[in-house]
Amino acid sequence: MKNLLSSITLLAGLLFAGNLVAQDQTTPPDPNAPVMKFEQDTIDYGTIPHNADGNREFKFTNVGKEPLIIKDARGSCGCTVPTAPKEPVQPGQSNEIKVHYATNRVGMFIKTVTLTSNANPPTKVLVIKGNVLPDPTPAATPTTTTTPPASH
Repeated sequence: MKNLLSSITLLAGLLFAGNLVAQDQTTPPDPNAPVMKFEQDTIDYGTIPHNADGNREFKFTNVGKEPLIIKDARGSCGCTVPTAPKEPVQPGQSNEIKVHYATNRVGMFIKTVTLTSNANPPTKVLVIKGNVLPDPTPAATPTTTTTPPASH
């Protein structure tokens, strides 16, 4: 039992010491790295009609000293589709992240777009929100017709 307790204590000590070493090895952010400065981090669609235009744009500028490369842009669900620039955004240059929300989904929504890039910080989360009204023209209900039995 003493050996088991000693082994556990030794293992815990090694893990703790390893964690301290790993923390000391983190590198400070590159002062020349690109930096994304957005006009706004949240776009509020407000209350919009069913099937309204779901396209919006997040405008930003690279205020860093190196070209910005957006590696990935992901919506929090399939109803939120972002499109990021494919080409590097040069220092001082502006561009936009286009977002399409499927406005056939009725009700309140809050969705996110997560960007991964070589910027400082490397991850940026943008938010879209709003309320989609119900369709004013309800779907037609199928009518059933009955045919009389055939006579022989």
